[in-house]
Amino acid sequence: MNVNRRIALGLGSAAATAVLGAAGTAQAQTTEAEWDALIPTTADLARRKIAWKYAALVGRAGGTWSSHIAVADPDGVVKPAVEAEADRVVEAYSVNKIAVAVAVLDKVDRGLITLDQRVDVTESIVIQDTDGIFTLDGAYPSSVTVGHALAALLTVSDNTAVRLCGLVVPAMELNEILRSKGFVHTRVVPVANPNRFFLGTTTPRETSTLLRGLAAGELLSPASTAHLLKVLRSLTSFTDGIRLNLSSAERLNVATKAGWFADGRNEAGIVFDASGKPMITFALFASGRFHGDQEDNADNYSATHPALRARAALGRTLYDSVLRITTTWPHTYRAQPYRPGNGG
Repeated sequence: MNVNRRIALGLGSAAATAVLGAAGTAQAQTTEAEWDALIPTTADLARRKIAWKYAALVGRAGGTWSSHIAVADPDGVVKPAVEAEADRVVEAYSVNKIAVAVAVLDKVDRGLITLDQRVDVTESIVIQDTDGIFTLDGAYPSSVTVGHALAALLTVSDNTAVRLCGLVVPAMELNEILRSKGFVHTRVVPVANPNRFFLGTTTPRETSTLLRGLAAGELLSPASTAHLLKVLRSLTSFTDGIRLNLSSAERLNVATKAGWFADGRNEAGIVFDASGKPMITFALFASGRFHGDQEDNADNYSATHPALRARAALGRTLYDSVLRITTTWPHTYRAQPYRPGNGG
């Protein structure tokens, strides 16, 4: 797969050098098959592989991509592999549900609300779309806990759960919590009802920074951090993108949240190594005119969409890139083993 200079230079200087090559630098891998077969043994080689694969896959998918992917060095210092329009303000769609959850858990940490606090689910609050589970209930009024709302928000990406979170963290307060943590572009959009909002904007770099701060324990208490990462790593969470080509055990080492609307196809998350060290953060925002039939693409939000095919292939690359790298990252988050049940 040939990668043109325009695509490569969009990755950032270090990644572009890896993709295009540089004088005096040995490039043993020259084909996609050779890069796929390579299991990096250093963070630098991992960044080179990720940069090459990202450029190849984005070129094949089409669309307009704004992305940030970073890899931790053995000393825990995080360096970018991909910086492609990383500071562009983009529509986040449901990726911003991670930020919503951070704001809710921030209030939990401050003792202002609790996870077992109940919120009312009325017929008027339920969004009658085809996402999530609340619209399938059919028995209102009822109530759920804040913890239940967060689980629905982050796993099946329930949009009614956005409104339930708004009952405990109104839009203006939510934005202020994010701003106080340093996120000036990651915002929800308030509406006339103070407890409701659209999911708003972010930048790839801010989303990646948020994920890195979460993994470092800098945004929330240890308990809330572990809780949020556990939900995002659940096998109930999104599987059509980065996690598609991974086994069940491998999927448990990827925390992820996807977002889609109109022509947008987004995903962001963290890749952990087998010991539970957070090794890679990724924030991928794609929109516009993708390759293939435009009418089919417009109504396709599944794994067969060109952008999701690219993310699935990239997911295999990201996961393989952390297998042989060790780091002194201070926090370890081991995955809870998957134990299927059979009722009873």
